[in-house]
Amino acid sequence: MRNATERVRLLPAVTALAIGMVTGATLGGWSAPAGAETVLRIGTVLAPTDPMGQGLEKFKTDVEAATKGEVVIDVFHNSQLGDTTEMLDQARAGANVGTVTDVARLSSFVPSLAIMSAPFLFDTYDQADTFALSKDYLGWGDELAEKAGLVMLASNWYQGARHALTQVPVAGPSDLNGLKMRTIGAPVWIETIRAMGAEPTPMAWGEVYSALQLGTLDAAEAQPTAIWGAKLYEVIKHVTKTGHIQLVTALVVGAETWNQISPENQKIVRDLAVENGRYASGLTIELGEKALKDVAAAGVTVSEVDLAPFKDAVKPVYGMLKLEKEKAIVDGILGR
Repeated sequence: MRNATERVRLLPAVTALAIGMVTGATLGGWSAPAGAETVLRIGTVLAPTDPMGQGLEKFKTDVEAATKGEVVIDVFHNSQLGDTTEMLDQARAGANVGTVTDVARLSSFVPSLAIMSAPFLFDTYDQADTFALSKDYLGWGDELAEKAGLVMLASNWYQGARHALTQVPVAGPSDLNGLKMRTIGAPVWIETIRAMGAEPTPMAWGEVYSALQLGTLDAAEAQPTAIWGAKLYEVIKHVTKTGHIQLVTALVVGAETWNQISPENQKIVRDLAVENGRYASGLTIELGEKALKDVAAAGVTVSEVDLAPFKDAVKPVYGMLKLEKEKAIVDGILGR
């Protein structure tokens, strides 16, 4: 992952301007006087020690300094503002709320965005980052702003590869048959988990620990830093490194609050959203392996697995969700 980490640190500032164009001129005029303070309340379901939490805290510091206090970022960790879906609903309703969200949750407004969470699509963060900066992806971002009133500031907040968390050993899809597995409540996630053999069970992240502890859930799937941050190693026995989805997320805010910020400060906020997304992604890459070692040290069995049966099992998901065109676009951009 060394090249991915270097890219996180070294990609030029012009890239930040490219992502900033996602919502450029589509959201209407600015409604607040110059110099007025605007507060952006950004929530996350993750712990403050998670790379996303650390990235948001740095984003807060950087934005407030760069805008001389004209834009204030208040960060809320551990689902204090609700689950991710609830925060998105609040933002669309005009509340002063934003969040870091898996892009698939936004596909109900722009179906093509589901491709970002498609199974086994990306092998590395580097590939996902390249696609997130493409003309096609940025165009879907424009469409999201127009249709849903959600401003996607940056889509390079990488949370890592998702792995299977179970109470039983997993060698192939058949070992997941009948297991109630918590997953994100978006069609591409649900159908991926179903194709892998488990019974997809959408649930708020904050409820996963107790559900595993009580046996309401048989399994879950999560990235290494979230497994550690949520202390799921206390309530599971096995982590199988399926890496079935690379979780690339977006920093999203509601248009109503966004429009209260001056154009000059909007540019600053967008640029810093990208910069701090790369910072958080670098932490994800650096801390992911450590997190798995810590999970193993806590008594959980962490296993490699032959991915071929899983990759074969999820192939029909692309056709089922009509994502063949989007996959072809990704393959073209990545030159494969």
